[in-house]
Amino acid sequence: MEFDGSVLVKCNDEELHLKLDHKQRMTLHCQQCNTVLGDSYGICGEVKSMDSILCLKVTDDVVMSDVKELGQKGELANCIYSSLKCRCCRFFVGKVIHASPSRWATIRSLFLLYKTNIRCYILNSSSMVKASSLTTFDVNAFRARQQFESQLDQTSHVKSRLSDRSVSSQLDK
Repeated sequence: MEFDGSVLVKCNDEELHLKLDHKQRMTLHCQQCNTVLGDSYGICGEVKSMDSILCLKVTDDVVMSDVKELGQKGELANCIYSSLKCRCCRFFVGKVIHASPSRWATIRSLFLLYKTNIRCYILNSSSMVKASSLTTFDVNAFRARQQFESQLDQTSHVKSRLSDRSVSSQLDK
């Protein structure tokens, strides 16, 4: 590995087929310039049909476009999204979905980093690999978010029912 200041300028081009577990730590880098875009602490899953890594957070070197686009076909049909680019080289690295059909509701507002445009530096093996060569990403946080949203919906429903009852009891008085 060679670094120029804080930017990785040379890396191994080997493709390793690794299965990540919850102890696997890595940093996510731009495919073109190797700028750090995120790390394994921000990864919350993947969307295999979009060949994307889901992230709760990314570095300030990931820039979201102000332009909102409407998906016309494929997986993003009827979705409104913004593109994500690397701040350093302006390379396209992914998308954020703002509005979508219900099937993509759980990934709205998360960062979708395209595996083909990302490289991963695996800390415990000191190797740089293409994200597309990694077979799985830890999805525990993604499931936790789904469970949290489900509980929030249930709580909102209960709160609504309770407020309806209090209004009814006040009207009965």
